Amino acid sequence: MSKRPAFPAPVMITTSEAVASLCEKLRHEPFVTIDTEFVREKTYWPKLCLVQLGGEEDVAIIDACAPGIDLAPLAELLAEPTCTKVFHAARQDLEIFLHLFGRLPVNVFDTQIAAMVAGFGEQIGYDSLVGSITGQSIDKTHRFSDWAARPLTPAQIAYASADVTHLRDVYRQLRDQLKAQERVHWVEAEQAILGEEKTFRPDPRRLWEKLKARTHNRRVLAILRELAAWRELAAQRVDLPRQRLVRDESLLEIAAVKPRHAKGLARIRGISAEFAAGALGHELLEAIEIGEAVPEEDLPAVPYKKRSERPRPAPGVVALLKVLLSARCETHRVAARLVATSDDLERLALGETELPVLHGWRRDVFGQEALSLLAGEVSLSICEGKLHVEEAS
Repeated sequence: MSKRPAFPAPVMITTSEAVASLCEKLRHEPFVTIDTEFVREKTYWPKLCLVQLGGEEDVAIIDACAPGIDLAPLAELLAEPTCTKVFHAARQDLEIFLHLFGRLPVNVFDTQIAAMVAGFGEQIGYDSLVGSITGQSIDKTHRFSDWAARPLTPAQIAYASADVTHLRDVYRQLRDQLKAQERVHWVEAEQAILGEEKTFRPDPRRLWEKLKARTHNRRVLAILRELAAWRELAAQRVDLPRQRLVRDESLLEIAAVKPRHAKGLARIRGISAEFAAGALGHELLEAIEIGEAVPEEDLPAVPYKKRSERPRPAPGVVALLKVLLSARCETHRVAARLVATSDDLERLALGETELPVLHGWRRDVFGQEALSLLAGEVSLSICEGKLHVEEAS
């Protein structure tokens, strides 16, 4: 491919006036590439440090830590429907903007999703994707920099700007390739989840399901539900990572032991006497009481059986589905993981029908043929080293 003109040196933006000027200009461009740098090790909410923006001619880095800087014009840019906002692996960036501005960016294009659809492999990393498309390499030395520290070094600035600089060419290539493959609607379907706030704001009262409690006692599960919801909301309120507030292991033990007072709570591993006697400890004890008071009819159901506990399909059937999946994904040059997981194949073999693989483009690529294979309507054979699917005789 022809080498594109180099971007000018990145511009550091530290004033509200410069933010407004840049964002007003970028709003009228067809697309803008975006990346962020943040720190989150000690907080629940990510602390935004830098916002990198790349336009047709501009590369700019907004110093979000600059005193008094107003990022409202950035919110307007992200809300502009005619300008495509290009990210790679967008989820963390989108979560930051949702928390900062109270709304998600619109007209988003995620190059990681697009790359999987276009045939660049399973969840390809940004540096690998840049290398595949542009032939350029990215120095990741500063990946774990403290982006909140000031002043930034020239090397940090170069690293930060490189992401949005190369992302321009990556986006153009993927956009054109997807159009040629007639797969734009595939990407749009996969990216729809990025436009839903619930993707980034899970229901606190459903988080207990992720804790993998090894009990079928529904009362214990009710208490765990209240504890997990309390922890999530408290972690947000005090801006601490949930695991730093109370670890999963401690929540599970608390739900089982059900301490009645601060002294009992302090006996739980990972809970200090100071925490137990304080305001947060008092709230936690109240959450236990709420869980114990839940009426029988409102107790949570025991979670769906674990994969190891549910009926297992015949291994040979799953193996045939995997062969068919691999062959069809190779033919269509799409990442197999994006079409169906191992769990999807097992459920398909067990006769389940409410599966993503049986809807939309996935059904066209694999799902319909998989159903025919399970029904004995087609058979698999190998001819000249390639898999063939034929109508069963």
